Amino acid sequence: MGDNNRTNYGIVNAKPIADRDAPISTTGFIGWLRENLFSSVGNSILTIIGLLFIAYTVPSILNWTLFDAVWSGGADACRENPHAACWTFAGSWWEFFLYGFYDRTQRWRIDLVLWVLYVGVAFVVVDDDVRKTRPTSTILGFFIAIVSMVFMSLMIQHGAPVMWTMAATLITVGLVIWAWGLPNGRSRLGLLLLFAYPVLVFFMLGGGVLGLSKIATSDWGGFSLTLVIAITGIVASLPIGILLALGRRSDMPVLRLVSTLFIEFWRGVPLITVLFMANFMLPLFAPEGANIDQLLRALIGVALFSSAYMAEVVRGGLQAISKGQYEGAMSLGLSYWKMMGLIVMPQALKIVIPGIVNTFIGLFKDTTLVLIIGLLDFLSSVQTASTNPDWSIRSVPYSGYIFVAFIFWLHCYGMARYSQHLEDKLNTGHKR
Repeated sequence: MGDNNRTNYGIVNAKPIADRDAPISTTGFIGWLRENLFSSVGNSILTIIGLLFIAYTVPSILNWTLFDAVWSGGADACRENPHAACWTFAGSWWEFFLYGFYDRTQRWRIDLVLWVLYVGVAFVVVDDDVRKTRPTSTILGFFIAIVSMVFMSLMIQHGAPVMWTMAATLITVGLVIWAWGLPNGRSRLGLLLLFAYPVLVFFMLGGGVLGLSKIATSDWGGFSLTLVIAITGIVASLPIGILLALGRRSDMPVLRLVSTLFIEFWRGVPLITVLFMANFMLPLFAPEGANIDQLLRALIGVALFSSAYMAEVVRGGLQAISKGQYEGAMSLGLSYWKMMGLIVMPQALKIVIPGIVNTFIGLFKDTTLVLIIGLLDFLSSVQTASTNPDWSIRSVPYSGYIFVAFIFWLHCYGMARYSQHLEDKLNTGHKR
């Protein structure tokens, strides 16, 4: 009886049992393949089709762009090999792609403006808490020093006066020392540089003051002009868009109606139409005898157009804020502008960071449309160079377009990555 009852109970092992290794098919590279590429019959078929497509297209693409491409020489070298990329085309015309028709002896002014822009970006994208560590500060300082030396050499090469070269050098040294220090808030300097960038551009590139020779905006061109239009549109669209979003949600009927009409009008017409309107119709509304610069017309049109899209992005963030946030702010006795500036708007902007950056990226790419009103932007400068009789080669236009696409992708990808960084940094959710 006792033996029969004993068989009804399990035997407990007093010693711990060692963990078994996971099956090879679920770990490592094989596990990753099974989970991501061959998790089902449908995924397996798509993976095989994708691999076949890659095997068919990638080798020819690599041969055309890299292995068989012409990297040195001139037009004759590309003419001997017309069935491969002609990268020497970009090397021979890079100054025209960057400066356009800007006076060669004054191109140091564009170098200085670009230097300020990229140093400002460096201060914005590198966080203060990250820069506290000495290795990061060393890398940042080294990067700024290298960029500064490059731009300083370009400025001297293009005939920069000693006064401007020394001033730029002193500013560079000050920024590098600041980057090495411990105090927080240095990114504010970068933001200040970015928001002051349009004013600096017209002051430096336009000239006419402090001994700088005056250069008409019709001589501006290339990638520098693309950056001018893009940065000006970005800097102007965000604050105007915020005001329009607040106006559209206002309790004042007139303000709400005006904001709504403005947004819907500018969102309802293509940017090409806006540029034509700014170029041909804007002077009709100007006072008699006033001559509005062609570039200024384009900047006004781009700023108003992008502000309407930005307003809807910000309005989406405002609608996502719960009513309790407004009630809590009002219970503290905050005024409307303090409530928006301290409580509501920071949360709304954090929510719509992807939409804001997406609008910036779209604006940056849309700058190529200014060529229809006669402005020589980056894309149109490449197109103009490719029509040169000495470079009338089959592969030159394709090489130029790929070069333009790569430069645009590089800047847009940088904005996208910084957007993801901001989302992760400002994320207040609790991940398991």
